[in-house]
Amino acid sequence: MRMKKINLLGIVSGTIILSACTKKDINSPGFEYMPDMYRPYGLEYYHAITVDGDTIWGALVPPANTIARGYKPYPYPNTAEGYEMAGQNLKNPIPYSEEVVKEGEVLYTKYCIHCHGATGQGDGKVAAKLPGPPPPYTSANILNLPEGKMFHTITYGKGLMGSHNFLSVEERWKLIHYIHKLQGKNSTTASDTTANKNLETASATSNKK
Repeated sequence: MRMKKINLLGIVSGTIILSACTKKDINSPGFEYMPDMYRPYGLEYYHAITVDGDTIWGALVPPANTIARGYKPYPYPNTAEGYEMAGQNLKNPIPYSEEVVKEGEVLYTKYCIHCHGATGQGDGKVAAKLPGPPPPYTSANILNLPEGKMFHTITYGKGLMGSHNFLSVEERWKLIHYIHKLQGKNSTTASDTTANKNLETASATSNKK
């Protein structure tokens, strides 16, 4: 009886071993533990569209009436009314400091000097080729221009000047600090941060897509 049990156990064990050594099992890595750690599931942000028989890959259009994370809409439209409202309501939220002015100078040198000139007199190298040069920053209209209107102009562009909304909100305000320096305004004027309760929303802007 004992021998029969041993033989039966041997047969069962052998069957299990042989079944585990098939070709399929040899090539199997075994059970997968947390497969999502090494089998990434990428999100498709682009889709193929056909235009005149050609396949073009374009970004997916976000759902209607949605706002991207971290995106804050600019509340003033690109109209004469929006320009006036920006001038009345927007104040520079970034306190004046020498460091901020230096950062503004770097931005000015990169994006403004070619038209507005090194001192803001509208005598940049590109300005000479335009139908009309930009007005000097020290001219009466620009010297007394509210900083909200300046921000609005940088955001949307005005006249021959194109939109510079590729600059972040903070960069645009730092640029305005430097423009104030070129105008000879003192730090207290340039650092007016007496904003109303809605300043954070009003001063935020979107990057057009």
